[in-house]
Amino acid sequence: MRILRDYILKEFFHSFLLSIVVFTFAFLIGNIIQIANLVINKGVNIISVLKLLFFMIPWLLSFTFPMASLTSVILMFGRLSNDGEFIAMKASGISLYRIAFPILMLGGIISSTTFILNDQISSNASYASRKVIKEIGLRSPAAYLEAGTFIRGFENYVIFIYDVKGNKFKNIRIYQPQEGKPTRTIIAESGEINTFPDKNQLELKLFNGTSEEPSPTDPENFYKLNFRTYYMTIDLSKILKQEKIEKKVREMTMRELRNEVSKYSAQKIDPMPLLVEAYKKINMSIASFVLILVGIPLGIRAHRSEKSIGFGISLILFAIYWGLFLAGIAISLRGTAPPLIGVSLANIVFFVFGIIVFIFTARR
Repeated sequence: MRILRDYILKEFFHSFLLSIVVFTFAFLIGNIIQIANLVINKGVNIISVLKLLFFMIPWLLSFTFPMASLTSVILMFGRLSNDGEFIAMKASGISLYRIAFPILMLGGIISSTTFILNDQISSNASYASRKVIKEIGLRSPAAYLEAGTFIRGFENYVIFIYDVKGNKFKNIRIYQPQEGKPTRTIIAESGEINTFPDKNQLELKLFNGTSEEPSPTDPENFYKLNFRTYYMTIDLSKILKQEKIEKKVREMTMRELRNEVSKYSAQKIDPMPLLVEAYKKINMSIASFVLILVGIPLGIRAHRSEKSIGFGISLILFAIYWGLFLAGIAISLRGTAPPLIGVSLANIVFFVFGIIVFIFTARR
C-alpha cells in the first residue's frame, strides 16, 4: 500500500505542478499587457513594475490552487482509468476509498496552505502593491471607489457602493459616524463621480435618494430629506498627502476583519460586506479539497488520458463552481441569504454532489 500511495502522490504532483504553471501563466498574460502600458506609455520604472507583478502572484495563486487541484485529479484518475490501472487496483481488492485517501489528505493540506496564502500572504501583497502604485503616482481619486467594499479615508465618511462602472455607480450608501451622536446616512439609487485634479476635489452627484440632515431645532437628532439630485464635494488634499494608506477590505487579514466588524457594529453600521470577505477567504481555501473530491470520480468516469480533455473538463467545472461562488456572494451582499450560507453555496453544492458521485463510483 505504501508503494501505491507514493505512486499516486507522484502522479498527482506532476499534474499539479504543470497545472499551476499553465494557469498562473495564463492569468499573468492579461495583467502583463496592462502593466506593460505603464512602462511604455507612462514611463514607469521597470523595477516598480516588476514589484507589481511579484505582489500579484499570491493573489493569482489563490485561484490557480483550486483549479490546479481539480485538473490534477481529473488528469491523474482519467489516465489510471484509461490505462486499466484503476480496474487492476480494484481487482486486487483495493477500494476507491483507499486509493483516494492520500489525495484527499493532500487536498486538506493544500486547503490549509491556501488559507494561509489568502489570509496573510495575498492580503499583505495586495496592500503592498497599492503602496507601490502610490509611490509611482498612478492612483487617481476615483480609484478609491470600488464596488462591494467599505471605502474609508474620504474625510470622516464611510462609503459603500454596490455597482461601479466607469464614473457611474448604482446603489450607494454614505455613512458619517459622529462621536456621541447617531450616525448620519445618505442613500441614493445611482450617481456619478466627477474629479477636479487641479483643486484636489472629488464630487459625488447622487440621484433619487434620502439624506439624514440635522434638525434645525434639535441638532442632536436628524430628519430624513428626500432628494432627486444631491451634490457632495470631498476634499482630497489631506488624503493625497497622508503617508498611511488605508487597507481595503480584501487586503485585511481575518484578525483585522474581526476588529473591523466589532468597530462597525458598535457604530450601528451593517458589517455584512466584511463578513462576506471573511467567508470568501475561508471558502476559497476549502475549494481545493471540495474540487478534488468532485474530480476523483469524474476523472475515473471521463476515462481519458489526454491532457487537453482533462484541462477542458476542469475548466468547465471550475466555471460552474465560480458562477455559483459569485452568485452566493451577490445574494449575501443583497441580504437575500446570510453571508455564511451565501458565500458557502458553491462549496455546499459541490461537496454534496462530490459525495454522491464518489460513493456511486466506489460501489461500481
